[in-house]
Amino acid sequence: MEPVITDDPLNPQAAHICRGVLRLFADMNLAGVTEMTLANGRRADIAAIDASGEITIVEVKSSVPDFRADAKWPDYLPYCDRFYFAVGHGFPKDLIPEHVGLIVADGFGGAVLRASGRTPLAPARRKAVTLRFARLAANRLSFGAEPIAGDLLKEA
Repeated sequence: MEPVITDDPLNPQAAHICRGVLRLFADMNLAGVTEMTLANGRRADIAAIDASGEITIVEVKSSVPDFRADAKWPDYLPYCDRFYFAVGHGFPKDLIPEHVGLIVADGFGGAVLRASGRTPLAPARRKAVTLRFARLAANRLSFGAEPIAGDLLKEA
């Protein structure tokens, strides 16, 4: 299982949500990584790829203040076919915009409450995101899943 890396190591709720989403995705035959930096400099909490090559990005929100303070999530949309917010069980679901997917998760698993719509990536963008994903995953394996491995992937 992919190690869970969060911006705030003191936030166990976010780590549990990440773990649950990764378990859910494994059950759905999606391979996921945490903390993937995109070409625009934004860092996706979770990026996943399915057997057909479709890219899913998940933004984890562990609290209402965390959600309300986040204005960057639309910057992820050009880099995925599907986008979800993942929240814990007590999070007020009505805060999540209706045009994106919604996952509820904890440390043991998760469930898709609302499917994400699909906006297909352009072929060149898909190739670039897929290569970034593959290189990050390979480097994490090579370096024993050290978080620093993601920093080694500087795209020109």
